Amino acid sequence: MAAVGVQQTRVADCVTKVSLSISCDHLLDMDAFSKSDPLCVLFMNSSENHWFEVGRTEKIENCLSPKFSKPIVLDYYFEMVQKLRFEVHDIDTENCSLQEADFLGQLECTLGQIVSSRKLTKPLVKKDKMPAGKGTITICAEEMTDNRVVAFEVAARKLDKKDFFGKSDPFLEFYKQTETGWQLAHRTEVGKKVHPDACMLCFSSSQAEFECINSKKKEKKKGYKNSGIIIIKKSKIAIDFTGSNGDPKFPQSLHYINPQGYNEYLAAIWAVGNVIQDYDSDKMFPAFGFGAQIPPAWQVSHEFPINFNPSNPFCAGVEGVVAAYQQCLPQVKLYGPTNFSPIINHVAHFGRQALQQQTASQYFVLLIITDGVITDMDETRNAIVNASRLPMSIIIVGVGGADFSAMEFLDGDDGVLRSTTGENAMRDIVQFVPFRKFQNCPKELLAQSVLAEIPDQVSGFFNTMNLKPLESCTPTSDLSASAPPLL
Repeated sequence: MAAVGVQQTRVADCVTKVSLSISCDHLLDMDAFSKSDPLCVLFMNSSENHWFEVGRTEKIENCLSPKFSKPIVLDYYFEMVQKLRFEVHDIDTENCSLQEADFLGQLECTLGQIVSSRKLTKPLVKKDKMPAGKGTITICAEEMTDNRVVAFEVAARKLDKKDFFGKSDPFLEFYKQTETGWQLAHRTEVGKKVHPDACMLCFSSSQAEFECINSKKKEKKKGYKNSGIIIIKKSKIAIDFTGSNGDPKFPQSLHYINPQGYNEYLAAIWAVGNVIQDYDSDKMFPAFGFGAQIPPAWQVSHEFPINFNPSNPFCAGVEGVVAAYQQCLPQVKLYGPTNFSPIINHVAHFGRQALQQQTASQYFVLLIITDGVITDMDETRNAIVNASRLPMSIIIVGVGGADFSAMEFLDGDDGVLRSTTGENAMRDIVQFVPFRKFQNCPKELLAQSVLAEIPDQVSGFFNTMNLKPLESCTPTSDLSASAPPLL
């Protein structure tokens, strides 16, 4: 979603953010053996002949009547005439270059025209102002008064098989009701060749359960209930407070907070936390530390709540985790050893409880942020092998520049992880991410790496265990309520 503002001082009451949703009909077909692959680009006029790009939609393949799911957000100044030009192009390259694209038509108007009409439909014209065939463009404007978004991960099961010679390629569309009718709000990526019994899709919505209903199937089949429900995941965070990180009083330490309020652990918590919190139902994170001596007895603990509240270790969002970490750090003594197995076994306890429900209703994700030095490798291997049979995954984020070969080994991408007794892990549940590799990269690359294996791990587990989603459409209780307090 693109947001564009005008770099001039304006009275606050005279400006509002407006979201523009775009669709087209009857576009020109510029491809010989298929249909056009349209993309819409929005330009704004800053002077008489100068136009600059302010946003663009996604590309939709093989479609002459596209409904673009990506809106463009603009600052609307009531007292200004804001000239806009919408250009629709047939994109033929992976980099979406307009220089190599075929022009399908354009519309020039003002933002005021769109806002006043709420829904504006106009014919597209070529650059010589002649009609671009029968092509039309529709722009819907909606004032943005609430930016709250809650995201969770949804699994679709028992999908209808639509491809005769292969598996279905499903995607999910969400519409919201506006003053001008139902408006496309979000479209997920296409899951290529997905088995109809296992499809993982991510989208934004509020916490609830939704039945997946095929209206045609419901009309024809007596007793039809639904095609499954969603799965909401709960995330847990564990932070390495061992002595191998260095004394936090000195700049060489990974826990040293510089005058700007920065260290690699904070950077990793913010960056990775902002990625995974979109897939947590209530954004309440139970956050633990390990490997430190904690007050008042100053004994080493391998699973202590960083807010020092064993009966309620939850932190409100990433901000809550950061605040708890900053308050915790000066109150503990970094020590050791670096043991992963206690916190893994702690989360596994909840996984066993969830498994007793015999439904695909709960899944747990443990995020471990560490400097990479691990002491209890054998016990950790055993814990991961045991956890591979439970509804849980582990994301390990490595901070600093240490040797992370042990973390790569636990990841298991190069082979099956085995316990010390030779028992194979039932599945790969560990994803390792070296934070420094993504420190200066776009957030999307970090998100892709952090979440790369989670969808398959979730759907694969429930399919392997032959666990079905709940058939009733009753609200899911918050997973934190089912977790007993850590004593």
